[in-house]
Amino acid sequence: MLLLVRCEHPVLPLQVWRSMRDAGSYRDILAALVVLAGLAACGSGNEIIEGPKNVTALKGSEARFNCTILRGWKLIMWALKGTVVLSITPTEPIITNNRFTSASYEEGGNFISEMIIHDVQLNDTGQIKCSLQNSDRDGSAFLSVQVMGRLFIPEGSLVVMEDKPCNVTCRALGWTPLPRLSWEIGVPVSHSSYYSVLEPEDLQSAVSVLALTPQGNGTVTCVAEMKGLHVHESVTVNLTVVQPPLESSYQSEIRKSANMKTNKDTSGTKLKSGNENYGYSSDEPRTTKTASLPAKSSESSVPEQRGSRQPHQGSDQHQLGPASRPQVSFNVASPKKVRNVTLV
Repeated sequence: MLLLVRCEHPVLPLQVWRSMRDAGSYRDILAALVVLAGLAACGSGNEIIEGPKNVTALKGSEARFNCTILRGWKLIMWALKGTVVLSITPTEPIITNNRFTSASYEEGGNFISEMIIHDVQLNDTGQIKCSLQNSDRDGSAFLSVQVMGRLFIPEGSLVVMEDKPCNVTCRALGWTPLPRLSWEIGVPVSHSSYYSVLEPEDLQSAVSVLALTPQGNGTVTCVAEMKGLHVHESVTVNLTVVQPPLESSYQSEIRKSANMKTNKDTSGTKLKSGNENYGYSSDEPRTTKTASLPAKSSESSVPEQRGSRQPHQGSDQHQLGPASRPQVSFNVASPKKVRNVTLV
């Protein structure tokens, strides 16, 4: 039995179904399957097998989208945010903007059309659509564009004190979306932590603050990682650790000692301004001391006493005037006590 099927009638002929119903033969069933395969082949020229996939691209880079189509197509159209930017015929592409070009491949008997967007810009973010002429089917995807801004540490290289807490600030300006900020610490520390917040006046900027207590020289690195892309930016600064200055308590003790010495010197000066008692002798052992008295007219000496008084040396008849005082010499090298003697 020979069946002729026209492609414009995607309905199985009535006589085939009647034949299958009445005969129920294997030959009739096989014939029906051949008819169905022919019907599917009639529409193969307007069939998209697989549409493009979502892409995340960095500003200034390239974005590529693929659309797999059955053979027999007449015109492929690529649109960005509803506007056709590239058309492709079986013989050549129709390019209206040099930022949008095409490439083509063969895979498993199917045709793959690729659209390439060069120098991707932030305003390219939106829907990408692949469609065929005279077909209501299409394949769509979404293009996300990310912008890498500036990353810097305002303070630059830092000089900090050993074992003293300090902060290092990192700023990310002009990023879309905002990156994830983290730190790499290349110095010995006893403590470290950090937090990141948005800049209140710029939604495309963020700041991260690293708090640490350094114990030696080294480096700290601020790292910004893009979300959805294996791309990151980093900035590194040197950290120089110095010994802290003298403690304030030590300096206070030095000043206190200096003040006490000054007060002692002042007190000694005041004591020396009084009158000395030249006739006073301490009971404690002391070295021999000679006190010179003014207006002396004669000289007497009192030797060590041992129970009896020795006679004076020289003239017994020499008289001292009432205004005259003798020079008295005391020998106190011996542990014996010696009293003052006044000669008349």
